[in-house]
Amino acid sequence: MPCRELRYASENDWPLLKSWLLGRWTPDLSVEEHVRDILNQVREQGDKALVNLSRRFDCPDFGLEMIKVQADDVQRALEAVPREDITILAQAVANVREFHEFQRRRSWWHTGPDGAILGQMIRPVQRVGLYVPGGQGGTTPLISSMIMTAVPAKVAGVDAVAAVSPPRRDGSLNPYLLAVAALLEIDEVYRLGSAWAVAALAFGTKTVPAVDVIAGPGNIYVTTAKRLLVGQVGIDMIAGPSEIVILADSSANPDWVAADMLSQAEHDPLAASILISTDSNLIPKVKQALERQLSELPRAETALKSLADWGALIHAPHLNAGADLVNRLAPEHLELCLVDPWRVLGLIRNAGAVFMGHHCPEPVGDYFAGPNHVLPTLGTARFASGLSVDNFIKKTNIIATPCAYLHAHGPAIIRLAALEGLEAHARSISCRNTEKHFHPTDK
Repeated sequence: MPCRELRYASENDWPLLKSWLLGRWTPDLSVEEHVRDILNQVREQGDKALVNLSRRFDCPDFGLEMIKVQADDVQRALEAVPREDITILAQAVANVREFHEFQRRRSWWHTGPDGAILGQMIRPVQRVGLYVPGGQGGTTPLISSMIMTAVPAKVAGVDAVAAVSPPRRDGSLNPYLLAVAALLEIDEVYRLGSAWAVAALAFGTKTVPAVDVIAGPGNIYVTTAKRLLVGQVGIDMIAGPSEIVILADSSANPDWVAADMLSQAEHDPLAASILISTDSNLIPKVKQALERQLSELPRAETALKSLADWGALIHAPHLNAGADLVNRLAPEHLELCLVDPWRVLGLIRNAGAVFMGHHCPEPVGDYFAGPNHVLPTLGTARFASGLSVDNFIKKTNIIATPCAYLHAHGPAIIRLAALEGLEAHARSISCRNTEKHFHPTDK
């Protein structure tokens, strides 16, 4: 099987690995001109552009009245989904909500000895738009991504949450997607996909009100549109293809490790699956398991391409070297398939999410446990975090200083303003320090 085998003993081995990964980490700008054209169409033509683009790429008979999903359609979908599946979905929503409740922020205030009252006022944004990929022509919608994006927005207290997802060829949306929207109490759902859906959320049209923040994964067109609209609207992150790194010792089960690598490889030809093992005997066993399991996968062609281009089996002489490589890779998902993962956790600085031990594979986090699965990719876990309640709130600084504060600290402020050559700043302070103490009640 064409999966490269490498060795990493120290930072001296990093340049070779980095040169290989740069091909994956380098942004793809090939569609930028096309996406800019789509954004301009939606900005200038509004709903007309949304209809034309949807007809061209998704549904030939798409009409204006089809953009917004009606409440009756949502209710019918909820009734059409089997009760046992609704129970599973409701439990997943509850788990994700419970986890994100711990992320709630509260306004805070501090009164200093000089009488100044300082603090931060926490407020949610007003409107959020969620992009939900349809998946293989609407047959496999990313309902888990809808849960992971909607729940933190709801916990944050956002006034209105709107979801967009590309229509199937007949103009419908998968009933599971609509049923989850009902469970999440999403306020609006629109049959829109690709870059024009993102543009509609950012600019607003007659049918689709503009939002303040856009969140959710998507293809290169969606990701490029979000990147180009930064500043016009808030976004969660610039996400790339999925990735997993597994740090394993001799206690790891090679069949399980192979299954976990394939769980990412089947996503996308650009997905990365990397094993770092301190046990050189584990690597050939995992390689054999990958070959055996690949033949059983419906998405074997995609997984094979992913492993050939971005898969690796890497031997590290000890766990310190393995952890060092993990931190340089800064992966989206990290599995610690170790006899004692808790002893190694302290060595990990850079990872979107860490899965502890042999019985905690990555899909546990993808679907059910509660932590968010919208995570930084392409090495950005060095400085970025997964989606959370914080993505949907604003922090407003509050400053209240009495007259005595200005008399005590005014000269220092005036001097700092003078050092920057900002005379009006200095006068704003000095006029209050030289005039008679003024209070509104003096009038």
